[in-house]
Amino acid sequence: MDILSTGFLFSLLSIILIDLVLAGDNAIVIGMAARNLKKDTQKKVILWGTVGAIAIRAAATVLVVGLLKIPGLLLAGGILLLWISYKLLTEKKNHDNVGAKDSMWAAIRTIIIADAVMGMDNVIAVAGAAHGSFLLVILGLLVSVPIVVWGSTLFIAWIEKYPWIIYIGAGVLVLTAGKMITGDSVTHALFAGNAIAKWTFIGLLIVLVLAAGNWSKMIGYQVKVGNSGELTLPKELSEEAQIAEEDRYTVKMDARGNYVLVKEDADDAPNGTMQHAG
Repeated sequence: MDILSTGFLFSLLSIILIDLVLAGDNAIVIGMAARNLKKDTQKKVILWGTVGAIAIRAAATVLVVGLLKIPGLLLAGGILLLWISYKLLTEKKNHDNVGAKDSMWAAIRTIIIADAVMGMDNVIAVAGAAHGSFLLVILGLLVSVPIVVWGSTLFIAWIEKYPWIIYIGAGVLVLTAGKMITGDSVTHALFAGNAIAKWTFIGLLIVLVLAAGNWSKMIGYQVKVGNSGELTLPKELSEEAQIAEEDRYTVKMDARGNYVLVKEDADDAPNGTMQHAG
């Protein structure tokens, strides 16, 4: 693939966006693992933890690029990437199991292991977007990793402020998955020489995954009102609001006239009832 071609540049931009969307919270992992260390030691941990994580991820991605050349695995990887795209829209990554460490090497080891475990979706996506090009993998890492490490906190803030960025990222993932599915030797005969069928299929995949992700998120935030006025929250909303079964709430009105549920102390009598749908 010519490095100055439109296809190469598009694939490179896709890899960079995939790295940002799927690995945008790596700084959180680094911060949590190194937060108990001295400032000067934290800088060394960030540097060597990042170097180790990059090395592991680059090696894993190159390995997967090679494996995807085996008939049927590109198809399987594309289907898996569709699921990753859907989960990106409906789930938040959990960093609770990344504990703070008291020594430099323990923190570095934690960062590398956590990145390796959390980065498998990234490896599969980048390998698919690289289309067998090791150069694309390396260039994508060289460009995106500094942004991820030193700018991921800002990127996370952008995602929280502009949720549509996630949909763009998910769309790129589905596009990559569609190319993997249609490009496998098992399915190639179905789409060979028929660009309209190929891109119609990929377009339908993008619409279906984005719609399914948006629908699941909407369902996760629907609150049901019972005959007696009790509120039933879905599990996703209860978890995000950190609501426990023993919590009690009272109803108050804010400055705009909206009713707000406020958590009471354990000894207070409950004026409102909220059920956890779990």
